[in-house]
Amino acid sequence: MKKRGDKEKDVQALHQVLEQSRNVFVTGFNKLTVAQDYELRKAVRGAGGTYQVIKNTLAAKAAEGTPAEGILKNVSGMTALACTTGDPVALAKALIEYAKANPSLTFRAGLVEGRAVAVAAVESLASLPPRAEVLARLLYVIQAPATRLAQAVSGVGSNLTMVIDQGCQQDKFSA
Repeated sequence: MKKRGDKEKDVQALHQVLEQSRNVFVTGFNKLTVAQDYELRKAVRGAGGTYQVIKNTLAAKAAEGTPAEGILKNVSGMTALACTTGDPVALAKALIEYAKANPSLTFRAGLVEGRAVAVAAVESLASLPPRAEVLARLLYVIQAPATRLAQAVSGVGSNLTMVIDQGCQQDKFSA
């Protein structure tokens, strides 16, 4: 058993993590082996997140006053948190892929950009393209009209140049 002071330190540390993380996924796990747990933690780290097994009562206390308070209020059973301050899509994809290979990992709740989401929303979030790809597509859409305008303007100039050149070659501009 941990001493009360150690539990208070754990609650404070978890509270800081929950305040800083705008993306939190609450998972349940049963019968994960050490090797499976290692692979899960490795996948979460690869997606830019952290994975932490929590004690339910301490998590509920740590979540007070944070956006995660609603999703951690009534958790029960073996519970863990996957958190990230970065791209929630990458973390959701990593967790979904791992859950497909290891059905002992289940989703209970999620917090994406400070908003509570249903378990089904986590799966749909994982089907989205990564943030970098979405930003690249958006940049392309923004730049496309400007590119087309520049091509049209330069096309008019080059066409005019060709007409003048042909006129000079045929001696049509002499007085």
